[in-house]
Order: sequence, then structure tokens, then C-alpha cells
Amino acid sequence: MCNLKMGFLVLQVLASKSPGLLDFHEDLVSLEAASKIQLKSLAEEMQAIMKGLEKVKQELNASENDGPVSDIFRKTLKEFIGVAEGQVGSVTNLYSVVGRNADALALYFGEDPVRCPFEQVTVTLLNFIRLFRKAHEENCKQAELERKKAQKEVEMEKAKGINLTKKGVK
Repeated sequence: MCNLKMGFLVLQVLASKSPGLLDFHEDLVSLEAASKIQLKSLAEEMQAIMKGLEKVKQELNASENDGPVSDIFRKTLKEFIGVAEGQVGSVTNLYSVVGRNADALALYFGEDPVRCPFEQVTVTLLNFIRLFRKAHEENCKQAELERKKAQKEVEMEKAKGINLTKKGVK
């Protein structure tokens, strides 16, 4: 409970000193989708694609013994392999970049990437954003209630003043 009140106080200070930071979550619109990415599954899929490409290359080599009957097949397969190798290379490079960025994200938050995988970092960050937004909404509601209460007290004081004036006039 004490931590919750501390969080509300931090949000109040943030709202008064740097209100633009309250919308930081808008810069992280892809976080929920990113939290569903399983890097281990991506690595396994990359391996499967690379093995599949190797099998296609083996099929091309095996078709060399088929003679002229397989000329069109070999030509088509060579073209496919050329395109596929380029695309697999691009995807492999992208995966390397993703891995480095995932590690950098964990390190940025003071975590060891080996013990705190990307999935855990993104889920933790997503939960923080949800709690932050909820606390901010509750702060706004509380401020509105306090404003209404203060307004009502002012109206009550005015009403008392009017009643005292009326009684004094008689």
C-alpha cells in the first residue's frame, strides 16, 4: 500500500513538473505486439529455413546426374536458390540485429540478457505501462473529486454568508 501511495506521489510530481512525459506510452505502441515475440522460436524457424535451403541445394546437385531431362528444372532451381540465399541472408542479418537490440534493451534496464530474456523484459515493461496509466487515471479522478469537493465547500460558504446576511437584515 505504501508503494502504491508513493507511485501516486511520483505521478503527481511528474504531472506538475513534466506533464509531457505522462504520455510516454504513446511512443511504445508496438510493445504489446513485441511482447508476444518468442526469440527462441524465431531462431528455430531460422534454422529450419537454412536447413530447407541446404536441402534444395542438395536436390540441385543430385539433379546434375539426370541429364538434359532436368535442364529446365535445374535452371529454375538455380534461380530460386539465388533469390532465396539473398532473402535468407537478409533475414539472418535482421535476426542478428534483433538479438543485439534485445540484449541492449535488457542491459538498458540493468538486466542480464542471459537471465532476463527479451520476452520477460517486454512483458515487465508492458505491465509497468499498464500500472502507470491506471495510477495516472486514478490520480486524475482523485483530483477531479477534490476539485468538486472544494467547489462545493465554496458554494456552502457562500450559502452560509447569504443566510447570515438575510438573518442580519431582519
